[in-house]
Amino acid sequence: MPAGNVPRVTRGRPDVEVQQLRRTFQVAERDAGLVAALRGLGRRRTREVTAVDGVSFRVDPGEVVGFLGPNGAGKTTTLKMLTGLLHPTAGEARVLDAVPWRREPAFLARITLVMGNRNQLQWDLPALDSYEMNRSIYRLPPASFRRDRDDLVELLGIGDLVRKPVRTLSLGERMKAEIVGALLHQPQVLFLDEPTLGLDLVMQRRIRTFLAEYNRRRGATILLTSHYMADVEALCSRVLLIDTGRLLFDGSLRALADRFQARQTVTVTLADHAADLSGQMSGYGEVVQAEGGRVVLLVERERTSAVAGRILAEHRVDDLTIEDPSIEDVIERAFAGGAAS
Repeated sequence: MPAGNVPRVTRGRPDVEVQQLRRTFQVAERDAGLVAALRGLGRRRTREVTAVDGVSFRVDPGEVVGFLGPNGAGKTTTLKMLTGLLHPTAGEARVLDAVPWRREPAFLARITLVMGNRNQLQWDLPALDSYEMNRSIYRLPPASFRRDRDDLVELLGIGDLVRKPVRTLSLGERMKAEIVGALLHQPQVLFLDEPTLGLDLVMQRRIRTFLAEYNRRRGATILLTSHYMADVEALCSRVLLIDTGRLLFDGSLRALADRFQARQTVTVTLADHAADLSGQMSGYGEVVQAEGGRVVLLVERERTSAVAGRILAEHRVDDLTIEDPSIEDVIERAFAGGAAS
């Protein structure tokens, strides 16, 4: 069961609320070549690029929400605005009832941002030293700090690693140490930008398990970006799809699949079959594979039951299975269609 299905902590207002959030950047332009470069010194040409274009959504307390999109879709820019690292060009946002870009200390003490491609620990020091620095920054009581630190270290299984210089750790080990450091102050809202980026399958699974347990224990709210669909399926009961700065979809994984999985896969093993198996089965759907007595068909979702019934009635069938497309295929179709939410 996704972590987002745990009983939610009731705090009244949504933890994250975004209304028509927009962010544009001015990007310098010049033609190729030395002459163009020299000309650009005196007269600079720029164009406006829209990274986030009127996005609106809300995340309730205790939810784990996947924030998905291709590279350049606007995910990281949105997270940076929600954590106060960027000011929006237009629109409004509130996180834990605070305006993020004001960066008030009380607000910063209740959130965290983990970026899989950024290092927040001191490179030449053991992670324990960085944790101690975080304790001072957040003014955490020593006794509760040590208890929470040891609890997080145990949950992620890095007891022997936090005493080694960070530069000697593998990527997966460092990522786990980074997550511990980001959670020492027990944030209520976690913004996670590709937290399993570049990790092997075992390490990805361990971090997903840890995040699900943290959500269960603390009732924390999590907004997660990831290119790994296993992260989303394991943790998120709801997803936001964003592309070219615009929100395409906001709903459950089930609703996403129902909306965009137009076809299902029907795999049939026939006891009786012609030499031209593709020709024999082409009337039932799109034949994507035919070998021996086994054929794989793509069939429109609303016709699947009828097609399966026809095949069973008209052929001697050894085996027949019907499968939904993978979540990766569903999301790829959603982006290809560019449908509005």
